[in-house]
Amino acid sequence: MMQVGACGICCDVCVLKTKEICQGCTAGNTPEAKKKVEFLKKIGVLCPVLECATKNNIAFCSKDCKEFPCKVFEETEFPFSKKFIQMIRNRKTGDIK
Repeated sequence: MMQVGACGICCDVCVLKTKEICQGCTAGNTPEAKKKVEFLKKIGVLCPVLECATKNNIAFCSKDCKEFPCKVFEETEFPFSKKFIQMIRNRKTGDIK
């Protein structure tokens, strides 16, 4: 089974995981997610996406959160670009551009 973060990125194809710099992430509604948020804070790395998903008990933002794409993705520009987020929003509302 592939390891996917709450943001939707597949950790198994991320350079940080393949080079063993990172252990990867998890769905936001798991006990491991809370541990990951705390670990990241300890090493000075913030992931507002995982923090929000954990707080709101959301497994995968784009699949499970009715607010997606939300201000967390827009304000942080992580892990997706503004253009990608806007494309998602346009397609969800039927305003295809």
